[in-house]
Amino acid sequence: MPTYIYKAVTSSGIIVKNRVEAGSKQNLLRSLKENNLMPITIEQVAYSAKKKKSKKKNIKDIEEILKNANTTQINTKKTSSVKEKINMYLSKTEKVTSRDLVIFTQNFYLLKKANFNNIHALRTIMESTENHTFKGVLEDILAGVEAGENMYTTMEYYEDIFPFIYINMIKVGELSGSLTSSLEQAVRYLDSTEALNKKIRGILIPNIIQFVLLLVMLFVGTIVAIPAIQNVYDEVGTQDTLPAITLWFQSVVNNLVRFWYIPLIIVLVAVASIIFYINTPKGKYKFDYFKYKMPVFGQLIFTLDFSRLMKGMLLNLENGMRIQESIEVSKNIIKNYLMLSIIETSLSNILVGDSWIEPFEKSGLAKPMITEMLKIGMQTDLTEMMNKLVEYLEIDIDNIMEKVMKVLPQVVYAIVGVVLIFFVVVVLVPCIQVYMGDFLFSAAGV
Repeated sequence: MPTYIYKAVTSSGIIVKNRVEAGSKQNLLRSLKENNLMPITIEQVAYSAKKKKSKKKNIKDIEEILKNANTTQINTKKTSSVKEKINMYLSKTEKVTSRDLVIFTQNFYLLKKANFNNIHALRTIMESTENHTFKGVLEDILAGVEAGENMYTTMEYYEDIFPFIYINMIKVGELSGSLTSSLEQAVRYLDSTEALNKKIRGILIPNIIQFVLLLVMLFVGTIVAIPAIQNVYDEVGTQDTLPAITLWFQSVVNNLVRFWYIPLIIVLVAVASIIFYINTPKGKYKFDYFKYKMPVFGQLIFTLDFSRLMKGMLLNLENGMRIQESIEVSKNIIKNYLMLSIIETSLSNILVGDSWIEPFEKSGLAKPMITEMLKIGMQTDLTEMMNKLVEYLEIDIDNIMEKVMKVLPQVVYAIVGVVLIFFVVVVLVPCIQVYMGDFLFSAAGV
């Protein structure tokens, strides 16, 4: 059941505040008025989202507050059955997976396509939702829709469940009156994202495991095997020595083990500094600039963002919005500061009568083909040309993905290969020398 924090005034002028559970805002408002409380504010608490504010101390429960205020007590909670208690416990522990979100979006799109209204569609989906946490989220969304709010306003409470881009896709659809088309885009976005993640995981996870195992073997071999080999050399009195690189790496590892806190502090300070800098406006802008310029993935990230922007604009244009309004609404899909700065420049150009396409062209990020198609669209039919542009961008994204999938394994294999070669030189070569027994000739003076 949704949780709300309300502030209200009693009939004697005392302000009370409490956190209660209620079926919806309307039910809570009705309960407050029936108990002679005039609501000031009612804020919905995210069902399973991360709490942003710490819980205040010394807040009494509602019965005690109303007793002191000489008003009628409100009983918003009822005795729960065993089944309800079990469901409530599961709702607090069960996580919402990406698959839950995909199934919800697909079902919601199909129902909207069958001319279901939002309330009917949400109720239908809730009945078949097995995840208790997600069912509670849908209850909150339904309560908001029944109160006349847009769906995206409630989704913003659950940023840990609904991705930022997903929320803004729904927002564009609701504000432009084309929610069905937005849901279709969201389905494609989730499917493509999941497919991309599977491909990347299929390449990275096995190689990361191999990389970690090699590092473990390298350090364990240096700490355990190398000293054992050195003891054999010392006992037989040979003049042979271990390879110079082995002795150097052994010294490095020994110092790391002895003064482990120094590199740990350096790493923590470096990571904290980077995170702090990235969270500043200047750092965020430079980090987002790096995302678009980085090798291998940079062009893909920009094309994905630009494609989402064009799809959002296309939805708005098809629903009769002007270009300026279309860009203004669609920019909420984008989170990258560099792209947002280009969009703001584009909007400023429209206000002074200049081309809104020029900032994208001057950025050097958009391909000439993209900007030329937009220019031709401005001279002919922009909506029709943007449809063709979206198709072109999808093909371009597929081509870039193929290139990334070819380059990424090579990069990963190269890194693993370097570690493997280093492991052979540092650890295996001394082991082979001991196995061959050449050091015994030196020990015997031969």
